[in-house]
Amino acid sequence: MTQIIDYAAIADAARDGYMNRVISTVNNHDVHISVMDAPFRWHVHPNSDETFVSVEGTLIIEFDEGAVELHAGELLTVPAGKRHCTRPGGARSVNLTVEKTDTQTVFCDAPD
Repeated sequence: MTQIIDYAAIADAARDGYMNRVISTVNNHDVHISVMDAPFRWHVHPNSDETFVSVEGTLIIEFDEGAVELHAGELLTVPAGKRHCTRPGGARSVNLTVEKTDTQTVFCDAPD
């Protein structure tokens, strides 16, 4: 059966800290919702691209060569193997993320 997922209600219920959970699976990819009010660690996904869709607020995605700001309604795909770090550009950001179901996350040091 087809099920409607109210991701706005899920985001509204997450009011403190960092929350990231799978809300749907499409073919061999997971759709996550993440709500953050603090940075996530530097990491890389060696086996999957990662697509971010900003839903609320601003998401800052840092790379070795600098940062980009993703505003509500914008989408950005980080290629597999590219080191990055995410953080809200204000008090909070809400984002949808799409990546392979078996995505590996390898934590690493921040660039010098």
